[in-house]
Amino acid sequence: MDFTRNRGDLVISSDRARLDVAFIHEFLTHCYWAEGIPRPVVERSIANSICFGLYDGASQIGFARVISDCATYAYVADVFVSESHRGRGLGKWLVECVLQHPDLQGLRRWALVTRDAHRLYENFGFAPLAAPERHMEIHRPAIYPGVRAMIVQP
Repeated sequence: MDFTRNRGDLVISSDRARLDVAFIHEFLTHCYWAEGIPRPVVERSIANSICFGLYDGASQIGFARVISDCATYAYVADVFVSESHRGRGLGKWLVECVLQHPDLQGLRRWALVTRDAHRLYENFGFAPLAAPERHMEIHRPAIYPGVRAMIVQP
């Protein structure tokens, strides 16, 4: 189902056909959470997620994706707005639209990981883990060829 919201010339759409994969890959390969990510991995992540493109006219200026079973759980990933369009509340609008998608209603748990956008997500009810001792992960920050391991500061 295509989910679309408009704000003047700005559009948020979940239509995968509109996504500019080259734009998304270029941003992600240089960001701290996906440094060096190969394009085929980005393409596979898009194919297996609910994706949201943020557009100014015909140009894509932002992106978000959700990994979900559309019944109980959703993980928000790869949320960004291009540098040239920041400071206008577009990230907030993008997250708001993600949370409004009809296929993502009634979920028991939403999750995400962020290094520096806590205040953005707190506006929508996200909070630190209530029981972090219950959560486990396998984290491979240097999984992509040629990428050095990052030192992650708590």
